[in-house]
Amino acid sequence: MFLSIFLFLLAAAIIYFACEFFVNGVEWVGHHFRLGATATGTVLAAFGTALPESAVTFMAVVFGQTPEQKDIGVGAAMGGPLVLATLAYAVVGLALLRAHGTGRALIIQADQPRLARDQAWFMGIFVFKVGLGLLAFAWKPWLGILFLGTYALYVKRELSNDEECLDCEDLEPLKLRPRDANPSLFWSCTQTLLALVVIGVASHVFVRQIEFLGVAMGASPHLAALLLAPVATELPEIMNALIWVRQGKERLALANISGAMMIQATIPSALGIFMTPWLLDGPLLVAGLMTLVAIMLLWLRFRQARMSVPALAAVGGLYGVFAAYLGWYFYA
Repeated sequence: MFLSIFLFLLAAAIIYFACEFFVNGVEWVGHHFRLGATATGTVLAAFGTALPESAVTFMAVVFGQTPEQKDIGVGAAMGGPLVLATLAYAVVGLALLRAHGTGRALIIQADQPRLARDQAWFMGIFVFKVGLGLLAFAWKPWLGILFLGTYALYVKRELSNDEECLDCEDLEPLKLRPRDANPSLFWSCTQTLLALVVIGVASHVFVRQIEFLGVAMGASPHLAALLLAPVATELPEIMNALIWVRQGKERLALANISGAMMIQATIPSALGIFMTPWLLDGPLLVAGLMTLVAIMLLWLRFRQARMSVPALAAVGGLYGVFAAYLGWYFYA
């Protein structure tokens, strides 16, 4: 038990410090490709930090030997978007509230209409994905191709409609080359990839410990996998958001979460649809409902360019509602 707690805390600390190297490296990669802050966050950073949770789904649905093991992959594909749509945005909001105490404004400094378009894309994909979970038919697995194609189309749109390049941002020196005023693409990619490897290994350890601690504290394996594991696998995105908010770059923080949500709505879902019957039970349907409620609220605010810091922080309450429902479902 004490060893698990130690590994849990150690893995969390390693993930945070590795994310420091990752966000620093990915900004320089975006700089070399002349990408704007939004595309750097939604494409480069999101794809990198989404690897741990996508790996969880891949390992569960491809190598799982029992229906229960494959269900973990389906749970990850449904739980990840819920965590991002609620807790991840709430963390950004709370961090900005803290920054407001030092004089920062309560207005979100980001391209809100563009973020609204991301939420609209996500809603359409997610409704279709949940709808598939209510139906059973022989050719359902082929529909996974649609999800992969949709993500490719989203990436094309992000790269073709990008704003000004990252030259306008305050780039900190590359951590591997602190004295180099303009480090090469090689060093930028090397730092980014090394940080991703460390994040992936530490995330794997973190997920194992949080599942073990959940069961040790009396939570069922299903509850731990559905409620706790998605929080653990989304930790890199949350850490990245905290780091970027601390640096005054909420555009990158929000874009990272938005891009990660698009990945979670498509790639893990495609894997689940390819390799499992993709039929959703009660808790997964409630997770989907809470996700859609959160996204609808975010979309309305972003669309009207009226997203405030307190509203962004408040969306995390929906995850509390879901946790209360799971407690009632498994223990009532």
